[in-house]
Amino acid sequence: METQIQMNQNNKSWLYIGVLIVLYCVGILGITINIFPAFIYLTPINLLVSTIIILSFHQEWGRDFILFTIITYLLGFSIEYLGVNTGLIFGVYTYGDVLGPKVGDTPLMIGVNWLMLSYAAGITVNHVLGDKNFILKSIVGASILVTLDFLIEPVAIKYNFWSWEDVTIPLKNYIAWFLIAFTIQLFFNLVAGKSRNKVAIALLILQFFFFGFLCLLLN
Repeated sequence: METQIQMNQNNKSWLYIGVLIVLYCVGILGITINIFPAFIYLTPINLLVSTIIILSFHQEWGRDFILFTIITYLLGFSIEYLGVNTGLIFGVYTYGDVLGPKVGDTPLMIGVNWLMLSYAAGITVNHVLGDKNFILKSIVGASILVTLDFLIEPVAIKYNFWSWEDVTIPLKNYIAWFLIAFTIQLFFNLVAGKSRNKVAIALLILQFFFFGFLCLLLN
């Protein structure tokens, strides 16, 4: 019985990985071909669906992990709120309309983005580093997220996710990204340092493919 359940879960995970692949490939085509100009405004739906899919395959839904999801969302949103309204954290920037409804000039969906990427990075590091020191794992997870941000930035600027006051993106943006990501990864490793979820790994790979491919088209 247990083996059958595991097989069903494995088949289901591959099905949803397929769904994510289709979702991101359609996203690339929709953005680059531009047949439907408002296609880019479906981005919040993409983020929400992607997050729901990967979290639906998380196995250990205890109190601590639920707290991780809530706190990560609130931290991500709050940091971005302060960043946009003060310019002190990442530099001076403003959000466009692509990420959906805002509170205080900050998209509500940006907290979901922090949760989605932080979880996917933490899970990926779990698979690669296993039971290694949690500080090392947190450094690697944060480094993955900063590397992804290098790919996200030019695409986000091009398609009006957000815009910077200066042409050159401030160095402190990447420093802040690392420090915030490192803090979240520490929290993740404390509550889910042994969790496995291959759907989340697939999502992270697709994020790199999606933004990497769009970056190549910008050059």
